[in-house]
Amino acid sequence: MQTVDSRHIPVLADEAVDWLAVKPGGVYVDCTTGLGGHAALVLARLGGHGRLIAIDRDQEALEEAQQRLAAYRERVTFHHENFRNLPLLLHRLDLPQVDGILMDLGASRLQLTEPERGFSFREEGPLDMRMDRSQATTAADLIHQLSVDELTDLFRTYGEEPEARRIAAAIVDARRRQRIRTTQQLAQLIQSTKRRRTQHHPATQVFQALRIAVNQELEGLDRYLDQIIDFLAPGGRLVVISFHSLEDRIVKRSFQLAAGKCICFRPGDLCRCPRVQRVRILTRKPVVPAAEEVQSNPSARSAKLRAVERVPFPEGESHDGSK
Repeated sequence: MQTVDSRHIPVLADEAVDWLAVKPGGVYVDCTTGLGGHAALVLARLGGHGRLIAIDRDQEALEEAQQRLAAYRERVTFHHENFRNLPLLLHRLDLPQVDGILMDLGASRLQLTEPERGFSFREEGPLDMRMDRSQATTAADLIHQLSVDELTDLFRTYGEEPEARRIAAAIVDARRRQRIRTTQQLAQLIQSTKRRRTQHHPATQVFQALRIAVNQELEGLDRYLDQIIDFLAPGGRLVVISFHSLEDRIVKRSFQLAAGKCICFRPGDLCRCPRVQRVRILTRKPVVPAAEEVQSNPSARSAKLRAVERVPFPEGESHDGSK
């Protein structure tokens, strides 16, 4: 494996690039560049005439990636964008199709280890959690603006937290007395409220839920995955790394639908699934990190990789899905 920045160890690095099947001279997109760990490996395999489109919604991470990948400056362009804007970006770049797209849906090490970013319950910092710090809403805003019912729903839906209502009620009660401003304040409140004890920190699931909500990580993910498949050249691959069951479930169902499979399991005359094969599923089961990787990088423990390959376009259909 290529040497990487010790602050950002890309998860499933070799596996991701192998499943992407990078070919010299190809055109690839890294939708979540972060500090450039996966991007460096893709660029190393591209050869002298390949091209990488590097995207990230975190301007600070993108600037660090730009410095790290300076040796490849003639073959990589950087774009401060939400990956959901990829179709518009490719249109602007006059790239009707690409050879591969990589998405790592996890937070970057920069976000998780910089206390001022407010992602970690282990470090004292402001309750922020914004991947794109130009956006308005922070985790503190949600903590102080949502009702008990709304917080309960958020923690249950995005964090799968079994004590969601108990924690939500404790937060609303505490905020009446004092504003909850920092990660440690919230983490300690959760720790003193929860009855169940697990192998992970008591605040893990609530912090996950807040991060997902602040950054709208699951909103429209299925529609986005459906759209970008049309930008893959025949034989092009889409590789997605997810970090919790909610994401992986969306990726799995989206890939099954794009592969022409039924995901509603209704009788034939009631089924509304398109049943048109646009991709071939390459990973029958998700690829997970080896024990050695988890030991050296514990944040990889929940990672799952899924990959699909674009099949030749149906007769009479253009690369963008139009007739």
